Amino acid sequence: MRRKLYVLLLSAALLLLGAPAAQAAENGEWAVYPAAARLGERPYFFLTADPGATLRDKVTVTNKTAAPLTFRLYGADAYNTERDGGFALRTLKEKQTGAGAWIKPARTRITVPARSAVTVPFTLTVPADADPGDHPGAVVALDERITPGGGSVAMGIQRAVGARVYLKVSGPAVPALAVEDVTLEQDRPVVPGTRDSTAVLSYTLHNRGNVTLDPKVVLTAEGLFGRTLLDRDLAQVPSELLPRQRIRLTERWIGSPQLDWGELTLVATAEDVRVSAGVGFLALPWLAATVLLLGAAGGFAGWRIRRRRTRPGR
Repeated sequence: MRRKLYVLLLSAALLLLGAPAAQAAENGEWAVYPAAARLGERPYFFLTADPGATLRDKVTVTNKTAAPLTFRLYGADAYNTERDGGFALRTLKEKQTGAGAWIKPARTRITVPARSAVTVPFTLTVPADADPGDHPGAVVALDERITPGGGSVAMGIQRAVGARVYLKVSGPAVPALAVEDVTLEQDRPVVPGTRDSTAVLSYTLHNRGNVTLDPKVVLTAEGLFGRTLLDRDLAQVPSELLPRQRIRLTERWIGSPQLDWGELTLVATAEDVRVSAGVGFLALPWLAATVLLLGAAGGFAGWRIRRRRTRPGR
């Protein structure tokens, strides 16, 4: 029996590791961007509001194809993907609790003629008890077409593009960051020197505050007697760590020591925040250590036997 699987694909403009590109969100077939601007001129919504306020704006959806397209319009909350920290959006069927729940398009379904554009007003009503700080989201245009896939599993693909909404609710800004759950896995050759050793460091970056952060992380390693073994700025760190989000990241250290004892330290900085966490390591060639241990045990046993034989009787 063939099973049906429907997959929603968001545009690369929504799933992005690193700084957002200064261009409108589009996928080559349609684009979504703030109204009253030419394509790419005002790529995102940058809004500020007090708790309880209602904002009004307009979003434009441009159809670049030669046939009409029908879209569902909805507001979506933004979040960081746990895998790499990319900027992502909740789907239409997921529960929206922030900006996605506060955005209400005047029309939730539109048909855009070929090579044309449609502009739709929307309101964004901030609850009176909304937390101060950043509440990122987007206005999303979801293509209603389901593209069939092949194979033993019948796949249906839906695509969506969204214009980001960077909403700031007035009130105290509290930047806070934490480095959590630092672990280390080591892979060393059985016979020392036959190949490189590898260490994989895993850690969680947690934005505990209410503002978006651009964290920088430095990894250092010290061996015996305080020798510096590693000092590296980590590149695979997202430039937008959204409020109350945590992401799990890994860093591979090729050429880690095969015989040493020390500590790895992560130092994360953002805004005026500086935090650190570390994990100790013991690099020991286990085969050589086992041989030495067995040799020492054998030598000790031989010494005991000889001592018993040479001990005078009562």
